[in-house]
Amino acid sequence: MRAKPDDRKDNAEKLQKMVQDTIENMHAAEASIELTDSDQQKQQIQAKNERRAESIDAMRDEIKDEAHK
Repeated sequence: MRAKPDDRKDNAEKLQKMVQDTIENMHAAEASIELTDSDQQKQQIQAKNERRAESIDAMRDEIKDEAHK
């Protein structure tokens, strides 16, 4: 069995879609904060959104790298 060749032609497009999806998830999470009474849940949502923001930064860096190839 042969390994599939590494096809990265549309990698930047896929990364951009992932960024958009993550931003949508962040907005949905922010909206859910308004609906919860639990301070613990609010903190968990905020922490998750912080991690999402870090992921977005990393994905944007990767998009820039892909654009230079």
